[in-house]
Amino acid sequence: MPSSTGSPDPAPLSIVVPCFNEENSLVPLHEALREAVPGVPVEFVFVDDGSTDGTLEVLRKLAAEDPSVRYTSFSRNFGKEAAMLAGLRRATGDAVVILDADLQHPPRLLPRMLQLHRQGFDQVVATRDRRGEAFLRRTTARLFYRTVNRWIDVRLDDGAGDFRLLSRRAVDAILALPEYNRFAKGLFSWIGFSTVVLPYPNERRRTGRSSWTAGRLINYAFDGLLSFNDKPLRLALYGGLLATVFALGYALWVVAHAVVSGVDVPGYTTIIVAVIGMGGFQAVLLGMIGEYVGRIYRESKRRPHFLIGETDEDAARVPAQRRG
Repeated sequence: MPSSTGSPDPAPLSIVVPCFNEENSLVPLHEALREAVPGVPVEFVFVDDGSTDGTLEVLRKLAAEDPSVRYTSFSRNFGKEAAMLAGLRRATGDAVVILDADLQHPPRLLPRMLQLHRQGFDQVVATRDRRGEAFLRRTTARLFYRTVNRWIDVRLDDGAGDFRLLSRRAVDAILALPEYNRFAKGLFSWIGFSTVVLPYPNERRRTGRSSWTAGRLINYAFDGLLSFNDKPLRLALYGGLLATVFALGYALWVVAHAVVSGVDVPGYTTIIVAVIGMGGFQAVLLGMIGEYVGRIYRESKRRPHFLIGETDEDAARVPAQRRG
């Protein structure tokens, strides 16, 4: 029932589902979620991230058939981070679960997640193992987490993704973070609060194909590395100082050699190697610094994280207007 203020009454459980081209999995997902939490007041918050298939039409149908289904559709594809943020903003539950639409995040875990939440945990993090994954992807993922945890200021657990339950105060803490460049895994870890891990076996995608290409995974890894630390900038400073020391030492050696043995005209190879080596080193450092400058530039523009094209509330008003 709506409250007197016009906004929906808080539900004990909200389930946020980012969607991108998931028309074939939405109905089975909705049914599986319903079966997983029978008797629990729940709202479903689907966010269509600019899908190009029939995802929006399926969401319209689900919302028409089930009053607990709410949806938001973006004007274009803004990315999963923006979709999760939009879902968290619309979620009203005392506890909020985030999961993917492809059924790789098993709904059967919801009762156990709720049980752990009732025991006082603000975050219940569902962590999958990597059985069944390709050897290359499994190895590179482990290497990424091992490397990045040595650099960033928060800890990322291998296999811990966006599938988790958040308490209301954890959700409010996430929503209070205003940055434009969002890396959800890092943000979840940064807010802290009492956290418990719930392991589960890896499951294969039921329908469709993943939109996470190798290029997007590499960019995501760089986002994780740069979003929660400035150590690369410190490394650039130390690297520049070290290069200066070597250059000064080499210059002193050249001068001393010229004084003792006279000027040696050959040296072309040494100069070329030094120029190429230092040029490459400086290019890497400039690129790294440019990444940080670019992030500052995007933050300074203060653009919204997403633009909404349609919501279930819009769809509900259309028939009423036609009847008028």
